[in-house]
Amino acid sequence: MPAYNAGRTLRLTYEELPKDTVSLVILVDDGSTDGTLEVARQLGLEIFVHNRNYGYGANQKTCYAEALRAGADIVVMVHPDYQYDPRLVPQIIEPIVRGEADVVLGSRLKSGSALAQGMPWWKYFSNRFLTNLENRVFGLSLSEFHTGYRAFRREVLESVNFALNSDGFVFDQEIVAQVVASGFRIAEIAVPTRYFPEASSASFSASTAYG
Repeated sequence: MPAYNAGRTLRLTYEELPKDTVSLVILVDDGSTDGTLEVARQLGLEIFVHNRNYGYGANQKTCYAEALRAGADIVVMVHPDYQYDPRLVPQIIEPIVRGEADVVLGSRLKSGSALAQGMPWWKYFSNRFLTNLENRVFGLSLSEFHTGYRAFRREVLESVNFALNSDGFVFDQEIVAQVVASGFRIAEIAVPTRYFPEASSASFSASTAYG
C-alpha cells in the first residue's frame, strides 16, 4: 500500500482485503501528516516510513523493494484511499496464478462505465487519449495504462530496474514500458472505481502529463 494522507480510508481498505488470499500487507508512508501512521500501527501492518513526501513513484519503489525482500511471490498494489476495491485481489492475481500473465492491470475503462462511476471527464478523456497513443507505440491493445491497481509476478519486479524510474506519477507509465520491453505478458481485468472527497487523485496538470 503506497500511502499518503490516507488516515480516513486506510482501515476500511484494510478490512476489506481478503485475508485468505493476502498473506502480508506492507504500507509505505510517504510523509503523511494526517494520522495515517497511527491507523497503520493500530492495524498491525508492516510499516516503512519516508521522512518526507518523495512522491508516488518513490513510494512504489519502496513498496516493491520491501515486498521482494519479504519473499512475496505475487505483489499487488492496492491504494489505501479506497478508490479501488480491495475485495478484487483474488481476481486480479488469478491470471498470474493460472500462468496466463506476468502482470495484471485493473482497468477502470474496460467496462465502459468509468464516467458513470464518477471519473472526472478530463481524466477520462486524457486517460483514453494517452492509452490509445501508448498502445500504438507498444503494439498493445490495453484499455488503460494508467491504473493504480496492479499485480506483478515476483520475477517481473526482479527483472525490470524500476529503481531508475520517476519518483512522480509517471512511474506507472514507465514500469509498463519496462514490462513490455522485457517481453512479459500483460492481462487486464475490469474494476470499478470510486471518486469521493477522501479518495486521493492527481491534479489536472499532473493528470494531463500522466493520465
